[in-house]
Amino acid sequence: MKARRLGLPTGEHLEALAVARGCRYYGGGNLPVTPAVPRTQLSDEELAMALLSIAQPYSPQGLRVGAAMASASQIDPQNLVWLARLERSEASLRYVAECGVRYKPQNQFWQKVLRTLPVTKPLPSGVLPHPTRFIAMTGITRRGVETVIEWIRPEPAHG
Repeated sequence: MKARRLGLPTGEHLEALAVARGCRYYGGGNLPVTPAVPRTQLSDEELAMALLSIAQPYSPQGLRVGAAMASASQIDPQNLVWLARLERSEASLRYVAECGVRYKPQNQFWQKVLRTLPVTKPLPSGVLPHPTRFIAMTGITRRGVETVIEWIRPEPAHG
């Protein structure tokens, strides 16, 4: 509801705001023009949870953008979990965090999220995007054939 009051009536508008805030990996396509909503009015945690919320119409793309936004460097894990509880979306955040731990086990952020989240009943298989949809994976690098896995996250703001 808060996002709608700020001129973000659909999930696509939320995605466009996330792209404007650094989720450029998802910037292709026909995203709508979105008002520049400052972080003081809608925090990155609120944006991430709006995208991951079960109240949104089902959108695998929106869930992927939400997962990326949730991993932004300035995100407070406790605030993110608190918002997940308000949205009754703990299961979707838990799934994303479990994927984060699986692909980036050295990243303490996802472990903090999992420790803070209540245990939830797992969602049925296939409801949320496959874990590999949250990562970018290479097969060939300048060093030759190797697998490099990177969690998709917002790029830091320049300047």
